[in-house]
Amino acid sequence: MFDGNWRDAVDRGLTPMGVSLRRTGVTADMVTITGIVMATGAAVAIATGYLRLGFLLLILTGIPDALDGAVAKASGTSSQRGAFFDSVSDRLTDALLFGGLAWYLSDTEPGHIMMLPVAVMSLAMLVSYQRAKAESLGYSAKGGIMERAERFIVLGFGLLFSELLIWTLWLMLVLTAVTAVQRFIKVWRQASEDRPVRSRSRRRFRRSRGSRAGRRGVDSAWRARMRSRPPTDPA
Repeated sequence: MFDGNWRDAVDRGLTPMGVSLRRTGVTADMVTITGIVMATGAAVAIATGYLRLGFLLLILTGIPDALDGAVAKASGTSSQRGAFFDSVSDRLTDALLFGGLAWYLSDTEPGHIMMLPVAVMSLAMLVSYQRAKAESLGYSAKGGIMERAERFIVLGFGLLFSELLIWTLWLMLVLTAVTAVQRFIKVWRQASEDRPVRSRSRRRFRRSRGSRAGRRGVDSAWRARMRSRPPTDPA
């Protein structure tokens, strides 16, 4: 929801900060690596039960995540390599944070409730994959009620009010599942309206039908030649 509606406005607001950081010699890769370090610290803090400290480090994780693109644009170094590094770091950050939560719940809660953050992480990975695959096919999959920015906000709320952490995770699970369905429907509709793709499929069908007809003709001629040959004695 945030990325689909307000991302451009936020990026414009962060541009002056990106220019200032670039003047100090900071690169976009350095900002991204800082975010990974902060996420690692947050995961360790959460896993060991220091949820309020994890909340503070979560905020510090989100700042580099928002600024790396602004620094790259300010320095004129935006590239496919940087986009790849940023995307991989986002998935790594998610895995670290939810892994820390699973570790914490395994020590403090009975049963299999530790699998709840794992389920949220799995659905979050699915949502990210849907967008990456859709964009590789030329479609748009932005949007949804629970994108990455919203997950950070809701997770921060759960860490700040630890007595509501499990209910917060259940809410994240449901809303992330809804987001996965929203993106699937959005891409499905775009693909269904892609008429040139369907016409190419029909041409392939016609070519394959013609090929099958040709093969049937060859088989018929071969069987006719075999019938005309004299029979051979069995061994």
